[in-house]
Amino acid sequence: MIANRLLLLEDDPNLSKTLIKYLKINGYEVDWAKNGEEAMDLSYDNEYALYLFDINVPLLNGVDLLTALREAEDFTPTIIISAMIDVKSVTKGFIAGADDYVKKPFDPEELLIRIKAKTAMLKEKITFKDFEIDLQTQEIYYKKELLSLSNVQKALLFSLIKNYPNPVTKDELMLFLEKPTDLALRVNIAKLKKSLNIEIKNIRGVGYKVI
Repeated sequence: MIANRLLLLEDDPNLSKTLIKYLKINGYEVDWAKNGEEAMDLSYDNEYALYLFDINVPLLNGVDLLTALREAEDFTPTIIISAMIDVKSVTKGFIAGADDYVKKPFDPEELLIRIKAKTAMLKEKITFKDFEIDLQTQEIYYKKELLSLSNVQKALLFSLIKNYPNPVTKDELMLFLEKPTDLALRVNIAKLKKSLNIEIKNIRGVGYKVI
């Protein structure tokens, strides 16, 4: 794997060229695919540090492509960049296996920060107390035992542990919920605390953090 090589799936040529130029200035090599099938071919022929996938692209959309890659045991970190910002679309992206979701239009500097965070996390595991996350498979273990959680609770726990010791904002955590409400978030957090005996603190006005 080349630590600074990225695969960009984006059918907007103007955005793509601008983004590629910006990323190259900041030390990244970028392969550009204009449709999902081209991106799939490139992903099979090359190894990348990270994927940047738009959703609404020709031939094969970004979510279906990511789903197929995850099913083929390709766990390359993936950031979705999309103008589709409704909760349903965002949720589908995370369920498919996305690690992050950036809404268009976006500031290239913000995207760069997110890319750096993901490519810096290419170490194999994150540990927190008795929890261990395998970043290649996206699986979470507790006391060496694989946890069996719903997609929503797994995504919440993953985000909380990955961001420790910092809190995760309520808005970010809401993205993982099928029907995002304050009550639904509180219920899911409470279930995690009870089933796993994990301490999750409500940071008033901010969100939640594991402690």
